[in-house]
Amino acid sequence: MAERLTEEIKAEIKRLVDEINYHNYRYYVLDSPVISDEDYDRLLKRLKELEERYNYILPDSPTQRIGAPPLEKFEKVRHKEPMLSLDNAFNEEDLREFDRRVKRFLGITEDVQYTVEPKYDGLAIELSYVKGLLQKASTRGDGYEGEDVTQNIKTIKSIPLRIEGTDIPEEIDIRGEVYMNIDEFERLNKEREKSGEPLFANPRNAAAGSVRQLDPSITQKRKLHLACYGVGAIKGKEFKSQIEFIEWLREKRFPVPAIVKTAKDIQEVIDIIKEMEALREKWPFETDGAVIKVNDFSLQKALGVKTREPRWAIAYKFPAHQATTKILDIRASVGRTGVLTPYAIFEPVRIGGVTVTRSTLHNWDEMERKDIRIGDTVLVERAGDVIPHVVMVIKEKRTGREKSFPVPEKCPECGSKVVKEPEEVAVRCINMNCPAQVQERIIHFASRAAMNIEGLGEKTVELLYSNGLIKSFIDIYKLKKEDLLKLPRFADKSAQNLIEAIEASKKTTLGRFLFAIGILHVGEYVAKLLARSFKNLEDLYHIKKEKLMEIPQIGEKIARSIYEFFNNPENIKTLETMKKMGLRITNPDYTQRAEKRPLDGLTFVITGTLPKPRKEIEDLIESLGGHVSSSVSKSTDYLIAGEEPGSKLEKARTLGVKIISYEEFLKLTS
Repeated sequence: MAERLTEEIKAEIKRLVDEINYHNYRYYVLDSPVISDEDYDRLLKRLKELEERYNYILPDSPTQRIGAPPLEKFEKVRHKEPMLSLDNAFNEEDLREFDRRVKRFLGITEDVQYTVEPKYDGLAIELSYVKGLLQKASTRGDGYEGEDVTQNIKTIKSIPLRIEGTDIPEEIDIRGEVYMNIDEFERLNKEREKSGEPLFANPRNAAAGSVRQLDPSITQKRKLHLACYGVGAIKGKEFKSQIEFIEWLREKRFPVPAIVKTAKDIQEVIDIIKEMEALREKWPFETDGAVIKVNDFSLQKALGVKTREPRWAIAYKFPAHQATTKILDIRASVGRTGVLTPYAIFEPVRIGGVTVTRSTLHNWDEMERKDIRIGDTVLVERAGDVIPHVVMVIKEKRTGREKSFPVPEKCPECGSKVVKEPEEVAVRCINMNCPAQVQERIIHFASRAAMNIEGLGEKTVELLYSNGLIKSFIDIYKLKKEDLLKLPRFADKSAQNLIEAIEASKKTTLGRFLFAIGILHVGEYVAKLLARSFKNLEDLYHIKKEKLMEIPQIGEKIARSIYEFFNNPENIKTLETMKKMGLRITNPDYTQRAEKRPLDGLTFVITGTLPKPRKEIEDLIESLGGHVSSSVSKSTDYLIAGEEPGSKLEKARTLGVKIISYEEFLKLTS
């Protein structure tokens, strides 16, 4: 019988649901977690306990779903059978309770045979084979629907493109984990650190980020591996057990987990886990636990699944690696997007077989929350995260000589004043010529949707920067053909082509230019809004926030960012110098602004398959004064729903957003 439900308990459940859903979004959608797996597991365990005790479950509770919606970067793929997540065990008693639940559900008293294998820290993938040929590879996504990453997965050489030999199912979906070895992860992060890019938090996120690249050539450069461990939908063959399936995978030359052992009972499972825990430091990959499965597939079928996880499997989490050390110094680094990140320099300490000397402190809000100071003795952890993090300050060891590290007033790279938006944790340098940001800014500046300087791509920018030829936007227009001919990869023709492309870019529109210069929160749509509202670039110099907020679609956050950019003397000086070097800006958008357009001020979201390509529809909406958003909210005016719409349809119904077909949309445009 459920215990009495109070308002305090309701509030705690609501807080847990909101917090876990946020972390699901960071982990599953953005590949950018902000808490450790251990902290996440504690939140989820507490939520489950409260829901079961009080029989009170909110409709958006993470216990009622499998994961979070995928990003709309790739084509969607519907899994024939859901890719479920696993419940967790943290100690021997949790494992014994799992064994008791299995026996109780099956109505038996005899021992159950299990399999035990390492829990890889990577990205779950499904490989779909038809008549032995790899047809599709997809991510787990929300468990029901993932993303088509076939071209990227094909770059992993350990994955068979064809299943060789006989005894091949007509169709089979093979599940596995794409992961990155620790040495490759460290190599990749060193490269990113040199170039000023944000570091990956752990090999799991490095693997996920590599698989979910739109350009397969980037994936190909990174050494990814796969461990196959599960079967989804299958036609034309039957397997009797997990160990039989693993043996079949081995026979068919699929990569499988480093160890897969059978255990006659739960005590043997515990013994095997202890062996694995001793081995984990010797393995080249990161593992944070072991996966235990009922071996017999007929018993798995009888046990079935709960909403979120199967009853026949559980993940055991290894204890985290921790040690204490002293913070010798705190410094700030500047990433390619201008975000300042504090990091700690430690007295060297060994944690989990690795010498740790530094750690990111994430941001100043986090530092303040944990009260971290220079000179503090701290507890540092390497759990699933290879990059260590400070768990807590050991305040009992303070001497009174510890010093705080406040938010710098100036950028450590260029000396410009930094800014922090009230509702954000990020501290930024907005100097468009900051050395830490210049490569990323120039790549964006030269891109097709911006200044469209053909030939000035990422590799060329890196080459020019490393040879001291470009340190700012201004330097682009100082380049000479003879400068380029001194560099590798440049012949007479390619050098001439780049110089001509740079010269051609001097003639542009205000909308393109405002997008090109990389103002925070100003994408193509906002850049066009500004161009429609201001005739000349100079009209934005020393602009007031209130003036910007007179534009209906621009809120305080965007207005503040534009205000800060155009009230920065260094930025204005750079813009004026570029004009003196021949930059000629026209503004056709401003001449059209008086014309009333059919979609002025309306916000649209698109879902499902439509008769025309999505980009074509988005361009039409924006050309007629509308705005396209990627997510449904209260401010959405219309949801255009095509065939096989996703979760956005249900959200639109919940919020009362008007849902229209493609044909109804066309009527609005006339």
